[in-house]
Amino acid sequence: MALVTGAVSIGLLVTGCTPSSSDESTQESVSQDDIDTAMTTPTKLTFWTWVPDIENEVALFEAKYPAIDVTVENVGQGLPHYQKLRSAIEAGEGAPDVTQIEYQYIPSFVLNNSLLDLTAYGADDLSSDYVDWAWNQVSPDEEVWAIPQDVGPMGNLYREDILTAAGITEPPATWDDYAAAAKTVKDTTGSYISNVGATQAGQMIGFLWQAGVKPFGYDGSETVSIDVNSDEAKKVADYWTDLIQQDLISTDVDFQDQWYQGLASGKYAGWLTAAWGPIFLQGTAEATTGLWRAAPLPQWNAGDEVSGNWGGSSDAVLASSENKIAAYELAKFINNDEESAMRLATEQFLFPPQVSVLEDPAFVDQESEFYGGQKVNELFAEISQTVDTDFQWLPYMDYVYSSYEDTVGTVIADKGDISGALDVWQDQLVTYATDQGFTVE
Repeated sequence: MALVTGAVSIGLLVTGCTPSSSDESTQESVSQDDIDTAMTTPTKLTFWTWVPDIENEVALFEAKYPAIDVTVENVGQGLPHYQKLRSAIEAGEGAPDVTQIEYQYIPSFVLNNSLLDLTAYGADDLSSDYVDWAWNQVSPDEEVWAIPQDVGPMGNLYREDILTAAGITEPPATWDDYAAAAKTVKDTTGSYISNVGATQAGQMIGFLWQAGVKPFGYDGSETVSIDVNSDEAKKVADYWTDLIQQDLISTDVDFQDQWYQGLASGKYAGWLTAAWGPIFLQGTAEATTGLWRAAPLPQWNAGDEVSGNWGGSSDAVLASSENKIAAYELAKFINNDEESAMRLATEQFLFPPQVSVLEDPAFVDQESEFYGGQKVNELFAEISQTVDTDFQWLPYMDYVYSSYEDTVGTVIADKGDISGALDVWQDQLVTYATDQGFTVE
């Protein structure tokens, strides 16, 4: 599901490579005859994914194309997945035809010519099927490197009962309102209004994304831009530093036992999270059914409707695949076929980037008992339309996350100055880029 990945392997295979687009980008478009032939020729494909029970969607594909036999393998999520994938690519054997990749790691595989440019296979025709910002994650330029599978537009899950006990009858609309509510909630109930995971780069980057910060940039070749300590980024950092130092926001490491217990016990009166969060929380804090509600993130400017994204993944075809047409058709089918996409959203609970699913009453009209009968999918479908399209990643996000934990994460845990930590993080990222042979703008 690609929810909470932090640092993964640092072995990026960067040194010594010559960044360039895949040779496939110059290939002539495949014809319908080529597709028909490929899809009726007995073929074996291997698909690496961590999505539970995705064999159900694969079975739909195999029913449509009985000549194609797909082997689904889960080699792990996060560190194990990327380590094994990069090792197989480097070894030149054992790699899958289709693989799941989180959006932030796509550039690192593009850098080494590991992904197939899908434009020649008709992927451009799918662009209007997805919310713009999600499509931009897989196609930041002319090439298309993957098919979007799930996304994580951010919102605010909160305990209505705790806020009500503090005299707060509406979720905070602005970040100023949120800060005031944080003090009121803490003073009257003893709960923290939320938790900022000390080492959770994904959450903080999502906050930066919502604030309009452009911390990363990559031209697909040899030039990167790094601006994690801009004035806009420091505005976000100072906001959280202030609340943390007042002890109005906790900094427990998330997705650990103490954090799970905090969600279930009322230690936290809310969770600033992504669209995958509602289902995750429902399974984590079942005893609090009916007490939670969902709302958009607070805004920096009253009246704005802007969000960021935290998490999400895609399915990409490796350039090494010997069955490129069939592999592309699998990646496309899993994430674009109407029945398959709806199953991913309603059975595996992946939050969809597909416009058709986001508009389908079968998805958006679901009422959640856990959230007091609220139509949470509908809310996050609306939020999904407010995520900034122009957001990029560096081709070494593995190192970015690791460096974040060592710099910003350590400072958050120590309740220090986050703005100062951004300066250190900036220096580390620039130094690393230069050492790897990139030009830094």
